[in-house]
Amino acid sequence: MAAAEQGMKKEEEEGQVVNPWEVSAGKGGIDYDKLVDQFGCQRLDAALVDRVARLTGRPPHVFLRRGLFFAHRDFSDILDLYEKGEKFYLYTGRGPSSEALHFGHLIPFMFTK
Repeated sequence: MAAAEQGMKKEEEEGQVVNPWEVSAGKGGIDYDKLVDQFGCQRLDAALVDRVARLTGRPPHVFLRRGLFFAHRDFSDILDLYEKGEKFYLYTGRGPSSEALHFGHLIPFMFTK
């Protein structure tokens, strides 16, 4: 059995499945702390949101202020580069899965802008 299949089977046994094809949870709901560990993320906390405000001199994006995102990967590194005045680029990894974009594509596009 492939490692990915073993991971999915283990998730199903534990009552929580989060993968590209399915999201479901047992009676307790999704365990976000477990997702942070599983996917190698860090929590997006108030200190990081405050840092965005301090560095940009503007209120952080509404998605950050309202807690739409709960975790990140490398956002601190981007803020470090911004603070040093170094150039960087953002790659969302999002693209149309068909000939047209759909509403779900807007979230990363709006935030990245």
